[in-house]
Amino acid sequence: MKDEYYSFIEKINRKVGIDLSLYKETQMKRRITTLRDKRGFNSFTSYYNALIQENDLLEEFIDRLTINVSEFYRNPKRWEVLQNTIFPLLIRNGGTLKIWSAACSTGDEPYSLAIMLKERFPNINATILATDLDENVLSKAKEGKYEEQALKDLPKPYLNKYFTKDGNGYRVDPSLKQLITFKKHNLLADKYPDNIDLIVCRNVLIYFTDEAKDTIYQNFSNALKLGGVLFVGSTEQIFNPNKYSFKLIDTFFYQKD
Repeated sequence: MKDEYYSFIEKINRKVGIDLSLYKETQMKRRITTLRDKRGFNSFTSYYNALIQENDLLEEFIDRLTINVSEFYRNPKRWEVLQNTIFPLLIRNGGTLKIWSAACSTGDEPYSLAIMLKERFPNINATILATDLDENVLSKAKEGKYEEQALKDLPKPYLNKYFTKDGNGYRVDPSLKQLITFKKHNLLADKYPDNIDLIVCRNVLIYFTDEAKDTIYQNFSNALKLGGVLFVGSTEQIFNPNKYSFKLIDTFFYQKD
């Protein structure tokens, strides 16, 4: 059974370019097995054969691989640090900012960044690159429509100013979309952007192996300007930041040194 799983992930890598061996095996195998069983397949071989024949199944599978839990202003205290400490630090030497929201999921994070920039730093010339592996969530991000639950931590004045009620949810104001470029990107395979001031990548790396995390942290460091900052999730502190030319400047914020 184990050999069948390894064969499955090798074929998936060749088919869609996602190397599942770089994800923690226990978590990923459980996630895939649950979906496979739910769809009525009793082996990885039969499931793979169905995936390559039915596009809907394949899209659902890719959706399940990527972790799409996201909210506006998730962990609000960290966003306060970003606003009050990190952004002032980054704009000290000029009026432009290049921001990368990596593994942005449905767009909650880059839109949150756009709101903060508009509200607190309106004179800064900022661009936000928002990337994800999953084209389905990128489509949702571009659409910019959200359920109320995703907006629960967003300050009320911002909800009223930057969203309009749309059926059972809310739709983002077009002015926010103007700051953001959405693009497909695989953290484990694709070329990284460069000359970045701030990388926000939260609650994603916990699913990768230590080897994969090591590569990604090094790539993030290479992508950042000297003095640029990496903002990670609450379970993703880097235990040896100097290995990647980082220093801890606040909880979950690392500056390229």
